[in-house]
Amino acid sequence: MKLSDFDFHLPDSLIALRPAEPRDAARLLLVKGAALDDLRVSDLRDLLRSGDLLVFNDTRVIPARLAGVRVRDDSRVVVEATLLKRLAPDRWTSFMKPGKRLKLGDRVHFGRDGDGACLAGRLDATVVEKDPDGTVLLGFDLAGPALDEAIRNVGVMPLPPYIAQKRGEDDRDRRDYQTVYARHDGSVAAPTAGLHFTPGLIDQLAARGVGHVFVTLHVGAGTFLPVKTDVISEHRMHAEFGEVSPAAAAQINAVRAAGGRIVCVGTTSTRLLESAADEDGTVHPFAAPTDIFIRPGYRYRVVDGLMTNFHLPKSTLLMLLSAFAGHEHVRRAYDHAISSGYRFYSYGDTGLWWRQAQTEESGR
Repeated sequence: MKLSDFDFHLPDSLIALRPAEPRDAARLLLVKGAALDDLRVSDLRDLLRSGDLLVFNDTRVIPARLAGVRVRDDSRVVVEATLLKRLAPDRWTSFMKPGKRLKLGDRVHFGRDGDGACLAGRLDATVVEKDPDGTVLLGFDLAGPALDEAIRNVGVMPLPPYIAQKRGEDDRDRRDYQTVYARHDGSVAAPTAGLHFTPGLIDQLAARGVGHVFVTLHVGAGTFLPVKTDVISEHRMHAEFGEVSPAAAAQINAVRAAGGRIVCVGTTSTRLLESAADEDGTVHPFAAPTDIFIRPGYRYRVVDGLMTNFHLPKSTLLMLLSAFAGHEHVRRAYDHAISSGYRFYSYGDTGLWWRQAQTEESGR
């Protein structure tokens, strides 16, 4: 398929800049094949049944965007870093702007004196490596938990570009851009379908016999990189680290064996489960990077239902959804969402989709 097959026009007014309040008041589009139903996230308790299992990604977003100054002799240049991947207790790869102004050995001072950013008023690093793909390896003067604490103090939440272009990050985003069940630091973007859940909704679902399990996939900044190849099969995905514990794998397999449905909350948990499964759908413990690229033609092994927000045109996430629910069904549902005023992207509304092969058996 061509990249143009996944294009659509979205009115700018439908890009959500703030989430719904409360979280589970967001709109939910139920999609079963060609059938569409306009609901609310709070209706999930009536859409799932006893024995089903929700799969949550419990990664935690770190305040990975750091503003600073590059210092070289008497020269100073304002720079910004978005942390990508931790390689050692004191080293992170990052996107740097403007990257062309950096050389090996340059010192970068993040934070500002007197703003409370770490004990010394700033966080210092050295440019250790520059890669041809534009990433920079930073060696920080701090390491381990001390570096983690300094990043929390110096950094801001790395809001997606379509939000950051319209407004700045604020204290509210530190709460809003984090799931209520986030546990493991490591992501630079939120698993946004999970933003709709509240502790109360999770408890209500559990009371109805709907279980849940946690897996971890740390979302990288590459999730916002555009697809640049017209033939989508030529695109290469960025790798992200994921983990499915032995206990989580056993729980998922037990639910499948008992006839329950596996419902992934987000494309991140979907990609991770499909990476951890063998051909017959058995999920195995997993702790490794995954660069799985799910697109039309892919045969899903594990996932029966998918709750996911409305994605950007020409994105790999839209391709994953099209592989799951059928390309024409997705186009029809997106046309309906746009005409009905659904809010799009990270802080927007969501949908519950059933895998194309089982839409007939998945009753409401």
